[in-house]
Amino acid sequence: MGKIRKVELVKTVYTINDRFPEDRNGDVAFVGRSNVGKSSLLNTLFGRKLAHVSKQPGKTRSINFYLVNSEFYMVDLPGYGYAKVSKMERQKWAELVDYYFKKRWSLKMVYLLIDGRHGVQKNDEALIEWIRNYEVPFIIILTKMDKVLKKDRKRRVEEIKKQLEKYGQYIVIPYSAVTKEGVEKILNSIFTTMGVK
Repeated sequence: MGKIRKVELVKTVYTINDRFPEDRNGDVAFVGRSNVGKSSLLNTLFGRKLAHVSKQPGKTRSINFYLVNSEFYMVDLPGYGYAKVSKMERQKWAELVDYYFKKRWSLKMVYLLIDGRHGVQKNDEALIEWIRNYEVPFIIILTKMDKVLKKDRKRRVEEIKKQLEKYGQYIVIPYSAVTKEGVEKILNSIFTTMGVK
């Protein structure tokens, strides 16, 4: 399994006028609804607290580029939905993420986080359609699975896979920041995608 030995936040992009960092071997990006546990996931993968975790949804208002092992970027995209911000602010976020998808040719994989307790919501479906338009491959990470009763977990995962069937067959990785379930699979996927060890 690939290991994150070194990671640093090298660039924060707030507007479409800001420059993205120079391409390395490529990017893997993380996106999900506000409060889905994206910052917690990144910190778990990094093995240290770099991404800001907040109880207030929608705190990530920028695109954050984390350089991993001096080889590639893990990119934290702004959360969507639920955030208590103005319509104009949400529009600004959408433009920024859209700009990233259009201009960042080095993007190799998107990890879409979905709350395992609630399944695929309308916002998630809209984002899936949007990612598919850009023909970028993506993998689903089901977060907060420790909060789903053990006896219900297999059924919940199958239900979510069924919800996604209309879009095609996708890899679905159940994950928990508490139990660390799924961490190894996610890291393996990232390093395989980037073609590095």
